[in-house]
Amino acid sequence: MTDVSGAPDHVLHTLFHSDQGGHEQVVLCQDRASGLKAVIALHSTALGPALGGTRFYPYASEEAAVADALNLARGMSYKNAMAGLDHGGGKAVIIGDPDTIKSEQLLLAYGRFVASLGGRYVTACDVGTYVADMDVVARECRWTTGRSPENGGAGDSSVLTAFGVYQGMRASAQHLWGDPSLRGRKVGIAGVGKVGHHLVDHLRAEGAEVVITDVREDAVRRILDRHAEGVTAVADTEALIRVDGLDVYAPCALGGALSDDSVPVLTARIVCGAANNQLAHPGVEKDLADRGILYAPDYVVNAGGVIQVADELHGFDFARCKAKAAQIFDTTLAIFARAKTDGIPPAAAADRIAEQRMHDAAQARGW
Repeated sequence: MTDVSGAPDHVLHTLFHSDQGGHEQVVLCQDRASGLKAVIALHSTALGPALGGTRFYPYASEEAAVADALNLARGMSYKNAMAGLDHGGGKAVIIGDPDTIKSEQLLLAYGRFVASLGGRYVTACDVGTYVADMDVVARECRWTTGRSPENGGAGDSSVLTAFGVYQGMRASAQHLWGDPSLRGRKVGIAGVGKVGHHLVDHLRAEGAEVVITDVREDAVRRILDRHAEGVTAVADTEALIRVDGLDVYAPCALGGALSDDSVPVLTARIVCGAANNQLAHPGVEKDLADRGILYAPDYVVNAGGVIQVADELHGFDFARCKAKAAQIFDTTLAIFARAKTDGIPPAAAADRIAEQRMHDAAQARGW
């Protein structure tokens, strides 16, 4: 572990003093032999061991990596609470380009750091990490999910993540238009990677028109080759959010998609996507509401994957997981109802419900 005495003052302020802080534990990990630099953040264990994936990403700075780990871990506390799981929230980030520095030695070193937490943190896949990577990590750490079926795991969690987002879209359509069907609706998806390409399949199967974009040309080409009709592509996200007649916008890449710049020009009536931390800053949810745009809170609708990896700890059953992920439809409707009753945006309503569950759990444990 590295010494944090030289950490920028505002990083420590975030940890101990800001509303975005409140984390129980943050571990900075370094293994010089493999080149590993990682941050493991545990936001809350009130509901149980912290559960969240490992993001492998070439951050612009170590400070940015710490900030992302903190935000993602906090989001996992709320996601796991709203998914009805007996897990708190945690997240890890590995700093660097996975295409150039990822190695077996590095993943094994990372696994040893996770294992050193003694089960307080359970890891899984995220951006830049895959089932095969978790198989390697699991050789050093038994608190690893998202493994391959051959190694006792459930495999790719993006399948149920996409299914849950799809259920959130259906619930949003039900709330806004009185009908859950997406047939004939125009849905824009930013990011058609691990989750986004499954989401396209669900939407096309129902008869929705889909517009896609991705920074990777090969990802776009894969979708267009797979769907000969009903799918078109635009150059970038800036073009996507301005598409005429867009009914639903689904951010499925990195966070911060809903910002002071994007919300004013967004043509969609609904935002429902798989990306984490879609709101660039507190207050964006009010901007969406003021424009009459219905926002399905990201950590509610994208919980299908965490439902799957949590189930892996108890002997994976796909049918059981899919049934639980299908409940995202009802959970999303309940959030919209609470928002209407309390006169607040859906994101705030979801936060209130999640915070109450965490508070009740902490009280029950005498914390």
